[in-house]
Amino acid sequence: MPRRHIHMTGPADTPLRASLRALRTGLGLPDAFPPEVLAEAERAAKDPAVPDHEDATDLPFLTIDPPASADLDQAMYLERRRRGYRVHYAIADVAAFVRPGGALDTEAHRRVTTLYFPDGNVPLHPTLLSEGAASLLPGRTRPAVLWRIDLDPEGATVATSVRRALVRSRAKLDYAGVQRQIDTGTAEEPLALLRDIGRLREEQEIARGGISLNVPEQEIVERDGGYGLEYRAPLPADGWNAQLSLLTGMAAARLMAETGTGILRTLPVAPDGAVARLRRSAEALHIDWPHHVPYAQVVRSLDPRRADHAAFLQECTTLLRGAGYTVFDHGELPTPAVHAAVADLYTHCTAPLRRLVDRYAAELCLAAVAEQDPPEWVRAALVALPKEMGEGTGRANTVERECVDLVEAALLKDRVGEIFDAYVVDVSEREPTTGTVHIDDPAVVARIESGDARLPLGERLRVRLARADPGAAKVLFAPA
Repeated sequence: MPRRHIHMTGPADTPLRASLRALRTGLGLPDAFPPEVLAEAERAAKDPAVPDHEDATDLPFLTIDPPASADLDQAMYLERRRRGYRVHYAIADVAAFVRPGGALDTEAHRRVTTLYFPDGNVPLHPTLLSEGAASLLPGRTRPAVLWRIDLDPEGATVATSVRRALVRSRAKLDYAGVQRQIDTGTAEEPLALLRDIGRLREEQEIARGGISLNVPEQEIVERDGGYGLEYRAPLPADGWNAQLSLLTGMAAARLMAETGTGILRTLPVAPDGAVARLRRSAEALHIDWPHHVPYAQVVRSLDPRRADHAAFLQECTTLLRGAGYTVFDHGELPTPAVHAAVADLYTHCTAPLRRLVDRYAAELCLAAVAEQDPPEWVRAALVALPKEMGEGTGRANTVERECVDLVEAALLKDRVGEIFDAYVVDVSEREPTTGTVHIDDPAVVARIESGDARLPLGERLRVRLARADPGAAKVLFAPA
């Protein structure tokens, strides 16, 4: 499971960026697309396959993404019904550009997912498509898989449909701007409904026992002629937007379950040992977690703007280990079928520009609504998809871990020997002289070795930076 996302801005010629470029090479990641893939992408961009797409360009869609994003998978239009709400959720129709068995398709199966680095990404599809012809950019008519989900006044789903359509986004918004409009009361419908529907869906999540982790993103910031690491807490608007994606993923999983063929994103319940370990981390960070209080309730009480709470939220991602993709057919759901964090059937279907499996999930849902068998190219790929996605997810996790280690080492390389205030958030049961410490400033979580002394779990500790080697991409602390 990824530990945390890191984002950076600044000049392209810094040593840190050079180290990140070297990391890409060292991991053997794909770089430029082969000529035949680019040629096919150019042809598809000029002439996408849209023979059966309805015209839905009259709906005033909008997108909400980070300011620099250009690979826009989702667009929304929210409205009230006589009793409840209606969510129109448009997902980029990648199948309109990618021919099954063609060069683009083959390359997508090789890459599986977009890989994110602090200074850029390694895309799943050529940017000509992912940031151009297939992206739901404002003012452009685009092919989409268009979901319509009706909710009752409490936010529960009462009806679902999905079809292919041509859509046209009216505006590209960012989270900070959306939050500002909603907080100041200047947001008009349909944007204002994002808060109302988002909060209702959060209440539905609590009722079914689900949990969303508002894990802070780490940002590399310029400071005193150098760089530092800080946490950026997610805004409420981030969570409300995520609820719409979760809503759609659950609706898609239900459609698949009803027809008996599909691919689910599953997660088993965390074992007792993982929860016990997390309780030790909570104790270390002085997080109040009474034994009678459920984990989900504790997480909802946290403020990601606080450094200790942000660090604990990072540790909470350990309970999400074990997630995978499971194919089912002939009406027999897998065991487990439910995603433990979502607390419901769930699938990935809202990010096809960045994730391979979402294109197949869309086709399965379209076939289900049309009461037709899935296309043969979809059925043929289903068996291998879980393994492909597992390998791709593992590669993405490796990239993230290596980036975190490299960035921390690069930012601390001139501070070897300095003393820092830290919390001991974990101690190895087998080797109690080794563990993990959380540093408040900079926002670093790293390994500590104490020699012969047992590390004091849950206590504040003064530590000395013993090693910070960007070449080896490792940071090591010792008790001061």
